[in-house]
Amino acid sequence: MATREVISTGNELSARAAVDAGCEFFGGYPLTPSSEIMHVISDLLPKNGGAAIQMEDEIAGICCVIGASMSGKRALTATSGPGVSLKAENLGLAQMAEVPLVLVNVMRGGPSTGLPTRVSQGDVLQAKNPSHGDYKSITLCAGSLAECYTEVVRAFNIADRFMQPVIVLTDETLGHMHGKAIIPTAEEVKAGIVPRKKFEGAKEDYHPYECEADQPAVLNPMFEGYRYHFTGLHHDKDGFPTEEINTCKALIERLDNKVEAHKDELESYEEFMLDDADVLIIAYGSVSLAAKEAIRDLRKDGIKAGLFRPITLWPSPDKKIKEYTDKIKNVLCVELNIRQYTEEIERISSRRDLEGLYKVNGRAISPAEIVSKVKEVF
Repeated sequence: MATREVISTGNELSARAAVDAGCEFFGGYPLTPSSEIMHVISDLLPKNGGAAIQMEDEIAGICCVIGASMSGKRALTATSGPGVSLKAENLGLAQMAEVPLVLVNVMRGGPSTGLPTRVSQGDVLQAKNPSHGDYKSITLCAGSLAECYTEVVRAFNIADRFMQPVIVLTDETLGHMHGKAIIPTAEEVKAGIVPRKKFEGAKEDYHPYECEADQPAVLNPMFEGYRYHFTGLHHDKDGFPTEEINTCKALIERLDNKVEAHKDELESYEEFMLDDADVLIIAYGSVSLAAKEAIRDLRKDGIKAGLFRPITLWPSPDKKIKEYTDKIKNVLCVELNIRQYTEEIERISSRRDLEGLYKVNGRAISPAEIVSKVKEVF
């Protein structure tokens, strides 16, 4: 893979990734600590034939992104936890109508206004079910500056493949961290763009929601003569509202199954020093950087620790988590929240003896804290 070396912040890299991945529209509202994404992309998009609009609020921000996507454009919005709360209803609309978009959530302390300038991983469960109803959310989680770029690129291809919103979680630490990152070249990214499917047949034969039970809708761009109805209601093969029992059942089951049946396409994780590990640390996002440092220090002290880092959080890499929690007795979950992903690990592993290190005061978890916790509990 052709790469380039850059000095940047996570927020700037997220914006650059979107443009390189073919994003042509940004709609949003400034919200700490995500605002730099909007600042940067508002400069980049006009130079690349796109447009960025600061809307009057977060709700309007996602509404205009849905509209842009309906016209066939790759579209991005970025915010933090309170903004996702405001966008939740229209994230549900995009799930039901199967409109692809990417949302970057630079996590901060919550709930409510919380700690706007401090780090948190408190939006993990929000990302699993940001809106009401039955569907399968897709959520990626960057764990480095480079992944603030590569996971946003991946999110756009996934969104168009599965025809639904894709959430990319970063956090205040990664968003404002300034350092070196090795990322793909823009040419490499463009060569890997996977466009959304398009119906090419006769207009009278076009039924966008008539698809296999494990496949997404095929929504041709608006204004090209292929007609269909757009609604948040349960709908038939042409998008028109219906309460017909079997049609409603098949629709909702398909929204779930189009992701569940293809989890192998989404699964992504990192294994770090796990070959001989006696202690398994599970961490994600910026916390995983501290975990790696801690593992190196622990090994100097003769403690064979290793890291499993989920990159795709939802759907979770359950088979790999099960494999390692079955094999390694001593497990420590490290999160900047209170057990939000630990509960998923407990579900997968059926274990209730997992140790945890959690912090919710807006401060990062240091390598020394992880080392101390491992030595205390194992």
